Amino acid sequence: MVRRLRIGIDTGGTFTDVVALDGDGALVTTKTPSTPADPAEGFADGVAKILRLAGAEPRDVAALSHGTTVATNRLLEDRIDDLGLVTTEGFESILEIARQSVPDGYGNSYFWVKPPRIVPAHRVRAVGGRLDHTGAELRPFDEESAVAAARWFRDQGVLAIGVCLLHSYADPSHELAMRDVLAREHPGAVVSLSCEVLREYREYERSVTTLVDAAVKPAMNGYLARIAERAASRLLVMKSNGGVLSADEVARQPITTVLSGPAAGALGAAFVVARSGHGSVVTLDGGGTSTDVAVVLDGEPTLTTEGSIGRHPVKIPMIDIVTVGAGGGSVAWRSPEGALKVGPRSAGADPGPLCYGRGGAEVTVTDAHAVLGRVPPHLLGGEVPLDVDAARRGLAALAAELGMPVERAAAGILEISAWNQANAIRQITVKRGLDVRDYPLVAFGGSGPLLACRLLDVLGLPAAVVPENPGNLSAFGLLTVDVKNDYVRTRVVRDAELDPALLAGVYADLEAEAAGALAREGFPEDRRRFARSADLRYYGQAFEVRVAAPAGPPDEGLRAEVVRRFHDAHEALYGYCYRDDPHHPVEWVNLRVSGIGPIERPRPAERPPGDGDPSRARTGTRTVYFDAWEETAVYRREKLAPGDAVAGPAVIEEFGSTLPLHPGFTATLDGHGNLVVTR
Repeated sequence: MVRRLRIGIDTGGTFTDVVALDGDGALVTTKTPSTPADPAEGFADGVAKILRLAGAEPRDVAALSHGTTVATNRLLEDRIDDLGLVTTEGFESILEIARQSVPDGYGNSYFWVKPPRIVPAHRVRAVGGRLDHTGAELRPFDEESAVAAARWFRDQGVLAIGVCLLHSYADPSHELAMRDVLAREHPGAVVSLSCEVLREYREYERSVTTLVDAAVKPAMNGYLARIAERAASRLLVMKSNGGVLSADEVARQPITTVLSGPAAGALGAAFVVARSGHGSVVTLDGGGTSTDVAVVLDGEPTLTTEGSIGRHPVKIPMIDIVTVGAGGGSVAWRSPEGALKVGPRSAGADPGPLCYGRGGAEVTVTDAHAVLGRVPPHLLGGEVPLDVDAARRGLAALAAELGMPVERAAAGILEISAWNQANAIRQITVKRGLDVRDYPLVAFGGSGPLLACRLLDVLGLPAAVVPENPGNLSAFGLLTVDVKNDYVRTRVVRDAELDPALLAGVYADLEAEAAGALAREGFPEDRRRFARSADLRYYGQAFEVRVAAPAGPPDEGLRAEVVRRFHDAHEALYGYCYRDDPHHPVEWVNLRVSGIGPIERPRPAERPPGDGDPSRARTGTRTVYFDAWEETAVYRREKLAPGDAVAGPAVIEEFGSTLPLHPGFTATLDGHGNLVVTR
């Protein structure tokens, strides 16, 4: 009998995490080392390993959901080569002009050097023709200049081309004509059109987003092709917007995967804690290379379209995530001024930390944990033995440079790493108008729980929740999300002049596009859902606030409800609004539709309480350094039962992660298998 197995596989910088869910709800989890040289190898190893552990065959796999950092890493490392831009005649300098904004304010303008643009000036080609903001044609498309541009790119060997013509969000006909010319004159080129990548106004952001899509398309499509061969089943890929999509659809717009891995973690955390009664939380996904933090409000991660990857603004719907270089592999180093620094550079998976014994030469956060006894002498159930002596020798050398004892240097590394994570959490909460003290912390990932107690102290958080199998939560999150695609159309019009027929027409067009994609994904008409939203602002403002639009006919009632929600949202964000003030009219800017195909989610059962005695899970003691060396009890998490409370100092270990419980803290296992840490 063929089983119905669903697999989630998340490729991180150090480990590839894998989860298999059977039709009866049984869960199997594992990890395997990532292979940065070719992530497809680590993917194949992870699939083979989970099938072996589950006692299954490839034919038993119904679907495979994947979170990947291929596009993210390419942008973060600025590996963008041989990229060209086609733009409207007269707008060749759009990338150079950009937004004329200086990071950290104009006080920094004397020192700030503008970074190199994504496409150098000599690889920009202009094409004649012009539309206005309504889509009306002012000058016809000039095919002669289009042919000249295509042939120039062909002769120069430029194989990835972004096309962004003025006002193509209103009418894509000129861009579609340019694609036809490129297909005829330069058939070997990979082409991205702004009308397909981001059909909304703001020429600079639309240009860069389109170019980023073109830049990652060759690498991403090659990677997808390699893993699709190994998957031997339906392959779904995690998108930045919190949904999954088939590999074939993702190949058309690979930019939608730029936050693929971190998005899965935030969604997995939202799913797990919602069952425990925590609707709004801060999530912290600690990996080997970086830590990703996000906010979940009322069970849903917050979204943004104002994100960036590295130095490139990427204006697509994505979960609002802040990433900081503070993972287990983050390198500790001494600055020229003599100060101790941690990250953002990482030792990665190869060679990795000193304690991995793979030739690493620099002290990392994981080495500090190992020297202080806060992690076991072997990881992943014995698969990764740690060379603690090598870590201690490296730390001793660094400590000697700093003029302090080894323990103090190791504790200092962890303190700096904790503050780096705390600053990322403040950025995602305080800067968004949220009081961080109102939200429990959900700590997961291989290194996420390691600093949880310290973060409670630094930020004044009420509690930390460590889910079951925290090291594999991102992979589990891939099995909890729906198929989802987003569509947008710019229509700038004042509210008083808005014709409900315009609303109805644009929403109908967007929903038809979304329905076509869901049909290609295999969803029948009765299983398709559509979520509307709109971006509004007060007339004269430069940026918008997005609010959900209700279902039902797009009539006068819908218009009034969206405007009411906009006033409420503006007041919540900025502390004021102009409700009933005719001097500050409301302006509609973008209309949006998300097409959603629901999938079957896991249904974990609640566990019965135990006898309240955690000693059954105690495996012994070892010497651990918190504020001083002391003999500390060690527990196995899988042997704890709901209701068990472990008081610190203690160390709670499991297959993919470890929770060092500092003195003065208590960890209680709830009925859903989560460890809840409080002072």
